[in-house]
Amino acid sequence: MTDAPTTTRIRPKDRDAVLQSLRAGVVPRTGLQHIAVGRPDEINSLIKDIARIADGGSGCRFIIGDYGSGKTFFLQLIRSIALQRSLLTVHADLAPDRRLQATGGQARSLFAELMRNIATRGQQDGGAMTNVVEKFVGTAMSEARREGTDTETVIRVKLAKLSELVGGYDFADVIAAYWRGHESGNEQLRADAVRWLRGEFSTRTDARTALGVRSIVDDSQFYDQLKLMARFAQLAGFHGLLVCLDEMVNLYKLANAQARNSNYEQILRILNDSMQGSAEHLGFLFGGTPDFLLDPRRGLYSYQALQSRLAENTFAVDGLKDFSGPVLRLASLTQEDFFQLLKNLRHVQAGGNPDGYLLPDDALVAFMRHCSERIGEACFRTPRTTIRSFLDLLAVLEQNPGTDWTHLIDAVVVEKDIDPALVDGAATGSNDSDDNELSDFSL
Repeated sequence: MTDAPTTTRIRPKDRDAVLQSLRAGVVPRTGLQHIAVGRPDEINSLIKDIARIADGGSGCRFIIGDYGSGKTFFLQLIRSIALQRSLLTVHADLAPDRRLQATGGQARSLFAELMRNIATRGQQDGGAMTNVVEKFVGTAMSEARREGTDTETVIRVKLAKLSELVGGYDFADVIAAYWRGHESGNEQLRADAVRWLRGEFSTRTDARTALGVRSIVDDSQFYDQLKLMARFAQLAGFHGLLVCLDEMVNLYKLANAQARNSNYEQILRILNDSMQGSAEHLGFLFGGTPDFLLDPRRGLYSYQALQSRLAENTFAVDGLKDFSGPVLRLASLTQEDFFQLLKNLRHVQAGGNPDGYLLPDDALVAFMRHCSERIGEACFRTPRTTIRSFLDLLAVLEQNPGTDWTHLIDAVVVEKDIDPALVDGAATGSNDSDDNELSDFSL
């Protein structure tokens, strides 16, 4: 990666958003381009996936890295690239009440969260469902005027392609209902249509009363509805749909074996569709820890069909690399990458003005040496806490002009990042009664 640009100023709003997010230990929503370093091979491999999705194909990748290694940042970076390539994106974190497969509403809850976060290039913070539907309806209106026909007829013809998918007929009816609300000025009908698309109806009776359809997005339709949204995205003028799911370790933490296996079966279905090309304009990125993937008792490797499909390339050894498989392991940052990261953070803190740098390059080297002495290679493998400590140092220097940085470096506290999920999981696993323990994570 090249040095941060020295001529481009960074808006105070963007500067504060990046710094405050990183100091809180979370990934910034904007400004990722100012701080991204390293991992060019991994990024390029996923750019190829995005191109394949835009061309009508599919993709499924597992982004695996230690806690604090930058998985979430990497997912956000790829998501921003997909948006620039005119894909729709949706993203969510898995949680006890949000899963891929369930019978108590948890899968519908995950779908609703994804749809609330639906984003376009012009609306990257989410909430873009109405804009997507409006774009489709606007295109249908233009075609109807050009052909001298009825708009709803054009909508029905365009959406006829969805009839081959599960739920395709009701999906088309909902879009048609949105158009009728648009044409008649019935805002309630439009709002109800958007609610249905977001998976926010909890009963079929309510959906039938509001829209005249007999189905809703429930737990059983989670993946089928995503396939419909991917096709609809293409019909609306986008190039496809990229689904980003983080915190997959929550499946690893499920105490009940049946609950875990049901979710792993859903992952297997998604993976098979991707490998066989039966899903169109649809891609998945799953972010998880090595334990989520490799653990033979609770991880993906505990499910034999997934283990065989996710096995590593046995020829990729002794420095040989393969970035084409479904599993993409995030390598540790090199010392050069980490030095560039510190320079980028310094540049952001100065608002893009080199004259405002609070530390010279020698101080960055001293900081790296201090971190390496405290926590060893973990400062490159899981840099979250190191970044936070560096920004704390910059904050003190900014608010105390004239302070000598040489007296502060040795006082910087840097600790290894420990995944709280695995701490909880270890506690659960120490008394793992897979056959009968349901707990909060079970079906």
